[in-house]
Amino acid sequence: MKGLTPEERAIARENYYEAVGVTRRDFLKEALGAGVLTAGGLGALYFGYSKVDNPVRVGFIGTGDEGNVLIGALNPDYLQVVAICDIRPSSIFRAFHGDHATPNTIRVRPGLMKVYGWKSEDEARRHVKVYTDYRDLLRNKDVEAVVIALPLHLHAQVAIEAMAAGKHVLTEKLMAHNVAQCKVMARVAAQQNMLLATGHQRHYSILYDNAVNFIRWGLLGQIHYIRAQWHRGNLPGRDSWQPPLPGGEEVIIDGKKQRIDKIADQIKKWEARLAKQRDPLTAKRLAQWKAWDADKTVKAEEYGYQEADLGHRKRSALEELVRWRLWTRTGGGLMAELGSHQLDAASIFISALRKDGKKAHPLSVYAVGGRQVFPYNRDAEDHVYCMFEFPAPGYDPSFDVGYRDIVANYPDPKTGIPGYDQDPSKRIVVTYSSINGNGFGGYGEVVMGTKGTLILEKETEALLMKNSDASAKVTVKGDKGDAVLDTTSSGANAPVAKAVEQGPVSRGYTEEMEHLAWCIRNRDPANVPRCHPEVALGDAVMALTAKLAIARSAKGEGGYIRFEESWFDPQSDATPDGSSVEEEYQRLVKRAGSV
Repeated sequence: MKGLTPEERAIARENYYEAVGVTRRDFLKEALGAGVLTAGGLGALYFGYSKVDNPVRVGFIGTGDEGNVLIGALNPDYLQVVAICDIRPSSIFRAFHGDHATPNTIRVRPGLMKVYGWKSEDEARRHVKVYTDYRDLLRNKDVEAVVIALPLHLHAQVAIEAMAAGKHVLTEKLMAHNVAQCKVMARVAAQQNMLLATGHQRHYSILYDNAVNFIRWGLLGQIHYIRAQWHRGNLPGRDSWQPPLPGGEEVIIDGKKQRIDKIADQIKKWEARLAKQRDPLTAKRLAQWKAWDADKTVKAEEYGYQEADLGHRKRSALEELVRWRLWTRTGGGLMAELGSHQLDAASIFISALRKDGKKAHPLSVYAVGGRQVFPYNRDAEDHVYCMFEFPAPGYDPSFDVGYRDIVANYPDPKTGIPGYDQDPSKRIVVTYSSINGNGFGGYGEVVMGTKGTLILEKETEALLMKNSDASAKVTVKGDKGDAVLDTTSSGANAPVAKAVEQGPVSRGYTEEMEHLAWCIRNRDPANVPRCHPEVALGDAVMALTAKLAIARSAKGEGGYIRFEESWFDPQSDATPDGSSVEEEYQRLVKRAGSV
């Protein structure tokens, strides 16, 4: 969070660990006694699973950016990759060798050879079969489960075919391209008795689970506002969603059409560097750029990608494949790719206030957006601004603001005295913005309550303050449910929490895959992924309804939509976006065969 001094950030970070040390004291002692560290099983203790007797044999369908992040995060004690599938040579290359573009990419995408200790690609291919047609992978009887990291428009199709083939599924978020597809996926999972998980990894983040625990202890008081954002400095010419096209493309520079080939230019650059000084990293980067160049041989139209007339130019099927996030037909834009993360996080926090443990659903959304930085070469917005209303504890949907007296009719159930907790009109507001052109603030969430403020940044750091005071050291006084942040801090509990959470903070990718493997090996109706179909459907409804509100606002129809509970019910055919469950069921299930 910008605006805090280094000293204030240090205090707020220490406050977080101090609170963890108190609220999870017994748990931390157990973890320390067992010698468990973050990389070696802390997730299992947090989320209630254990090691499996034999790893689940898994196939990866889609090994691009996100697929390779998941490969880099998997634990070989839980998953054994026996097959991968992608239509792009560059994605297959990175799946084996890792992504050497930057120090960070090689850290998060180290490749299968690094994960499993294989010395060469030849050795790796003796363990892992490679496919370009995912249906061939699904026919592989050695594959028990699949991880799907494909463009959004393919999630439902491939997931349903996988479940029809008897494979358990982890599909990347968003669950599907429209709400009807999500509901069909949920129904097929139930019909086939297959586990279906969606990759909203915050459900397996230790930071976020600690935040939920704080809320349940009452440390933040009454939550009334959550601010979330994902701001990026992307501008024309340096947009992560618009990577270079294999084979080059025509662009207009100073009013003149020119053909550029950034990939060919990079190959020449790295060839020249390697000729001067041979070193392994340069050789790997050169090999990676050559693999990217080989993508120009992909006949994208044979895989369903389409050419399009953009008015000022033609877009090839290959461009739709490479830049799929830019197009409504293949992607879901900012709300699906980024906003769904934050909406999921907000609902996790608000759900922590519920006694029934169910996912909190919003009451309404008002949203606007547009293409303010990238007016051409896409139909996805580059700016979105949303405001959601969620029901707070005490909310009564039947309350008529104009004809009831809040104070007289809603006394505190414990004391009989009228109180704020019993206000039947009480709501929690969540604001979300995602912009390009200015990355100020990065991404994360700020949870604000009547007693404290919790800041979560980039899924890797948490800061805790009493009210809005970032300069005060605090400890926890009281019991679960009515605890407070006390400024007479002993500081004795923070070291215990720090001792347990050693090493880099996990973003939850590893834990979501470990837990799925454990659920597969320990089949029981109670053992299901934390982001199971009903939860993932809720996230999709929130993101896609906000997207619909933005589209309505752009047409001058108003950007306000009230949610209906039937949209969140997998068994209901109602949808906010007009998608038809019956039509999607016939199309997708027919394609998958008899289900």
